[in-house]
Amino acid sequence: MASCAVMDIEDYETPKQQVIKRNVRRSLHLRATENGEDEVRLRELENSNIPGVGSIFLKTWGCSHNHSDAEYMAGQLAAYGYSITEDKESADLWLLNSCTVKTPSEDGFKNFVKEAKSRDKYVVVAGCVPQADRSNKEIQGISVVGVQQIDRVVEVVEETLKGNSVRLFQTKKLDGKKTGGARLDLPKIRKNPLIEIIAINTGCLNNCTYCKTKLARGDLGSYQPEDIVERAVEAFSDGVVELWLTSEDLGAYGHDIGVTLPELLWQLVAVIPDGCMMRLGMTNPPYILEHLKEMGDILDHPRVYSFLHIPVQAGSDRVLEDMKREYTVYDFNYIVDFLKQRIPDINIATDIICGFPTETEEDFAQTLSLCEKYKFSSLFINQFYPRPGTVAARMKRLPTHEVKKRSKQLTNLFNSYKPYTHKTGQSQHVLVTEIAHDKLHYVGHNKNYEQVLLPMREDLMGKQVQVRISATGKHHMVGILSSEFVQTLDTFQLSTNKSKPYQLSFQEGIIQERRVFCTAN
Repeated sequence: MASCAVMDIEDYETPKQQVIKRNVRRSLHLRATENGEDEVRLRELENSNIPGVGSIFLKTWGCSHNHSDAEYMAGQLAAYGYSITEDKESADLWLLNSCTVKTPSEDGFKNFVKEAKSRDKYVVVAGCVPQADRSNKEIQGISVVGVQQIDRVVEVVEETLKGNSVRLFQTKKLDGKKTGGARLDLPKIRKNPLIEIIAINTGCLNNCTYCKTKLARGDLGSYQPEDIVERAVEAFSDGVVELWLTSEDLGAYGHDIGVTLPELLWQLVAVIPDGCMMRLGMTNPPYILEHLKEMGDILDHPRVYSFLHIPVQAGSDRVLEDMKREYTVYDFNYIVDFLKQRIPDINIATDIICGFPTETEEDFAQTLSLCEKYKFSSLFINQFYPRPGTVAARMKRLPTHEVKKRSKQLTNLFNSYKPYTHKTGQSQHVLVTEIAHDKLHYVGHNKNYEQVLLPMREDLMGKQVQVRISATGKHHMVGILSSEFVQTLDTFQLSTNKSKPYQLSFQEGIIQERRVFCTAN
């Protein structure tokens, strides 16, 4: 694996007045500031500062890339001796991994920061909020792990528990070029031991006017294919049965290192064991157009879910131009129509932003028409939120009531159809990997990555099973095990599960939210 020559920004900060009244010993710290002046910080420490001793409460907001970062940070901390806990009350330190895509998620993060301060907890923040806005007043004086510095989380936690404030923001580079980030072979605690999330690249090639993530993740940085494949092989050897590929834009992978996404995917397909599956993440339309035929072949492969998340954001070319999305509605339609012709039952998910500042009623009518045409089974509906620092934040906003009205119209359209009714009675293969929200069923996914609820039999978890669809809902189907499968279940084993039994419980304290497959905000 290639080594990285890394330059770090290490800014040890010492707030001038922060004395916490607890019955613990005190320590005096002298640190040099950027202007060369010394500041004295009086910080009360716990009775023991033995490295690796203590408990960490870890909470994550946002996308699967953030979730992967959280799993890596948890793994490193656990390997060093820290315990990861869901009990924020007893935790010695809170590690808050933020998302800046939407205002509500950022507000939730800030509320946790305030709560941690009010409880006199040591705090480390990570993720896109501090990376995108280093001067954010909510995080001043608080330690920060930058999005490309997660391999140094132990160092930051150690210094924070000593009373120091450490801020690591720098970009990792190799031969002067940005890389994907921290090494992929770091220790990891998976929230779900059956699912491996690999971020194959970070950043993107676009400059969308509404997106603040670009300010945090920056320009494109891709991992080398051999590093990604090596990580996948290791994960499957650990008993993983489902591989998720994630990034800010999967389709842009490799543009910076002279590799194409299909080249990487074919290498990964070659190492996926029988009975295991790979799920592709989000890709913007311009980049999948470059390899559309080959992507169709890959998505039709028996060990790859026939599922793709392609965010269109609007059904109006004029709005797309104002968003600087770099494609047209025709381009999006061409992609969807081609893939549906190649794989008739393919599952295409998409995103819509309702109420972009320049969106007219006619523009929104075109968006409704697009969604009516395809009747997406997975539609992520978002109201426009102006993100500070973006071009769109300087645009005149539409009235809030108008934005909400459009969001409600699209939500009503989405709720007006049932995408799975015609599948009642079908026989399907599903891979069982999760526990349902009701805690009464297991969740499996069929070839199109559609959710199928199954009875909670322990011998199903981690296995690919044959079911008959007995009922359907808006977001799921219900499966009954085929009689042939029930008869042979006791002797049925995946080739990857001959010596290592699957764990049925998730690791504690990694990610608090469960993945939501379809949302309407």
